[in-house]
Amino acid sequence: MSSETAAPTSVSTHILDTSVGRPAEGVALTLSVRTGREGAWTAHGAGKTDADGRCKDLPPLPDGTTHVRLDFEVEDYFATEHGQPQQAEEQQDAPRVRDSGAFFPEVAITFAVKPGEHYHVPLLLNPFGYSVYRGS
Repeated sequence: MSSETAAPTSVSTHILDTSVGRPAEGVALTLSVRTGREGAWTAHGAGKTDADGRCKDLPPLPDGTTHVRLDFEVEDYFATEHGQPQQAEEQQDAPRVRDSGAFFPEVAITFAVKPGEHYHVPLLLNPFGYSVYRGS
C-alpha cells in the first residue's frame, strides 16, 4: 500500500463516570504527540467530551508520530453537578468528604501508536480512581 492511500493514524476517546454509570460530558482534553521515546511533546489537538462522553473529532496524527498523550482535565468535571451523583450521606460506602476536591485533578494517558491504525482509548472514571484500555 502506498503512503498516498494509507489510512491516517487516528485517536478517539470516551469517558464513563463509573460513580453514576453515565457518560462524563464536558471534560476538556488535549492530544499531544511525539516522535521517538526521547522526542519533545507537541500539542496537536483539543476538545471536550459530548453528551455521550465521546470526543471523536481529534485530528489525524502527523506522519512519524510514535507516541500519543491524552490529558483529561477532570477536576472541573467533578467540581460541577456532573460529577456529583448524590450526597455522600446517601451513598452507603462513599467517603464522607466528597466535596474536598478531585483526588486526581487530571489524568494523563500515554500510549504508543503505529502508522495507519485507529486507537480508541476509553477512560473509566470515578472521583477516587480510574482505569483505561485500548478499545475498538
